[in-house]
Amino acid sequence: MPATSTGGHQLRCVLPFEALPAEVRLLRRAAAAQLDQWGVPAACDETELLVTELATNVIRHVGEGVSATLILEWKRERLRIEMHDKSRTLPSLHSADCDAECGRGLHLLAAMTLGWGTVATALGKAVWCEIALGSESACRRVERAVEALESYQGCSGAVLEGRQRAAVLEESAIELIADLLHWTSARGLDPDDVLDRAQMHYEAEAKAA
Repeated sequence: MPATSTGGHQLRCVLPFEALPAEVRLLRRAAAAQLDQWGVPAACDETELLVTELATNVIRHVGEGVSATLILEWKRERLRIEMHDKSRTLPSLHSADCDAECGRGLHLLAAMTLGWGTVATALGKAVWCEIALGSESACRRVERAVEALESYQGCSGAVLEGRQRAAVLEESAIELIADLLHWTSARGLDPDDVLDRAQMHYEAEAKAA
């Protein structure tokens, strides 16, 4: 069961799983669904590939069926992907053996990401990498929207997942926009004019990105 949290300008999702071939597909889908809920679906393909490589390496080199955890962290224009397992053996990019732990996977991480690394943990190790999500201003706008919708109408206190959570956030977005239109009208502004101006801002920033 995924656990999500919001802290400051950072969004975090924790996805525990069993290192089994059948679970890799489900883990990949869960990661893509989370990015879609965060409003950054453009990063799904790249993230799914990296998640597949990291999860497959756990199966091959730590053990099939072991417990592992995928953590996604979104902060501003970067997405951090961490794979935690219970092995204390840190992989090396300079391994000459193509079958060495994470050998080929690490070369892929180095080629595709902004940066990567490994760190020892209390239970084993974590392999992490970071990818770019786009312009900082665009990502920050999406972050602010997620933060607002999570707290709007007390939505953040509900235990919701998957499509149900996405549906609640979508309905909250509609209600929030409606409330803002009521506010603009009460201030003597033209709601249609405000919507047109907001649309112009959105299109200009989307084109610039």
